Amino acid sequence: MTFAYAPFSIWFIPFLSLSLFFYLLLSNPQFSGFKSGFVFGFGWFGAGISWVHVSIANFGGLPLIGSLALMALLVGYLALFPALFVWLSNKFNYKVVQPLIFTALWFLIEWLRSWFLTGFPWLSIGYSQSQGPLAAWYPLIGETGVSCVLILFCSFIARQLVGKAKGVLVPTKHTITASLALTFVTLIFNNLSFVKVRDDFVTMAMAQGNIKQELRWVPEQDQPTMQKYLKLSESLWHNDIILWPEAAIPKLEPLAQDYLSELDKQAFHSNTGLITGIVNYNFETSEAFNNLIVLGKRNAEAEAPEYQYLHHNRYAKHHLLPIGEFIPMEDWLRGLAPIFDLPMSSFSRGNYEQANLEVNGYHFLSAICFEIAFPRQIAANLRKNSDFIVTVSNDAWFGASHGPAQHLEIARVRAAEFGLPLLRATNNGLTAFVDHTGKVIAQAPQFAEATLEAQLPKVEGMTPYRYWGDLPLWIFALIILLYSAMAQHKAQSRPETST
Repeated sequence: MTFAYAPFSIWFIPFLSLSLFFYLLLSNPQFSGFKSGFVFGFGWFGAGISWVHVSIANFGGLPLIGSLALMALLVGYLALFPALFVWLSNKFNYKVVQPLIFTALWFLIEWLRSWFLTGFPWLSIGYSQSQGPLAAWYPLIGETGVSCVLILFCSFIARQLVGKAKGVLVPTKHTITASLALTFVTLIFNNLSFVKVRDDFVTMAMAQGNIKQELRWVPEQDQPTMQKYLKLSESLWHNDIILWPEAAIPKLEPLAQDYLSELDKQAFHSNTGLITGIVNYNFETSEAFNNLIVLGKRNAEAEAPEYQYLHHNRYAKHHLLPIGEFIPMEDWLRGLAPIFDLPMSSFSRGNYEQANLEVNGYHFLSAICFEIAFPRQIAANLRKNSDFIVTVSNDAWFGASHGPAQHLEIARVRAAEFGLPLLRATNNGLTAFVDHTGKVIAQAPQFAEATLEAQLPKVEGMTPYRYWGDLPLWIFALIILLYSAMAQHKAQSRPETST
């Protein structure tokens, strides 16, 4: 399954692996229990998010056995969700509509995974199709819907093999018909366009500082880091928009006022709007926020630089990363191990819904780091005048693993779902411009100081997924499960006829 996601992107693997998984569940009772789902999930997540171990081992301050144990704990937690799926599929086992039941249950379990304990929806099945033909479905039903299409198709194939093959894996005419139908509908979707590209192009630039993670929060490195971003931006001031990554300015915002004031003036007099990540620590409330702030031109009517501390043209991260940005059960875990005392691991949450950033007359929906993995949060912050999606991150935690590539893949899918161009600035890669279809149009090299420039057009129109969200999937899932429960109850309560 891991090879279906970036950077490998072998998109057809889930059609094989999921069909085999469902075939085992349907054909052999010994494979249809909670344990089988857990083992499947442990392999899926154990390989797929192995990059988490890189950050634990390199920066967690734990011995190898401790970092492996912590990694196993996370993977084991995630494996509970496919295990729960298998267990529930035995409860809703009305054979007539089994593929529909599998699809409905998978949707509900994946929603639970994206919500429970703040959520961790990484490696959702639909992302595996970002380089495949089903990517054409993203604007209609989103990544969640693409997951459902995969589950429906693969479980249907498995059911046909179980019902018709009699121990020999021979595709039936129904399998061929379903495959042709899926191909035909996908070809139609490939030719549909819900968003119109305008002639209004915006010149944009991003700076990638490539600051080593172990130096990010060393006080003596504050000034060198800030000067590096200034130097990288010297050739970028002709652009309409400049974007710096998450916490590109390592000095706390109240203590960086002189630097921010000069940067604000530089951007304003260059007719540029600059978005940068910075940490704000409010000394009065003792709260810290992972912020994006706007400097320079807010709009064409601005007559003077407008930045001042706590101005409203900012975004505060809502979806905080467990351990990295907040410590669950903090009173118990603080002090147990270095990983529970990482720098900047006690942030406060911003609001779930926040105003778009206004930068040089354009409106940017914001997402910091793994917030981009939550489509419902993105949808909640979309406005009619949202022009672009901006997401910033620091993937230096994960080295040369496949984590950063998966992160970019998720961002690309968000752009395709909502039909908006996207800017992704990172500390050391993968920094990229993405168009409204999810295609990368420019990308900076990883592990290098770099700047990146591109022209992105504004778009108009709305994708069906942006309008409906997951509502059709909720209706589908509830109807199927309700029907299945009623049908099973009716069958069980029917009196046996005597012969």
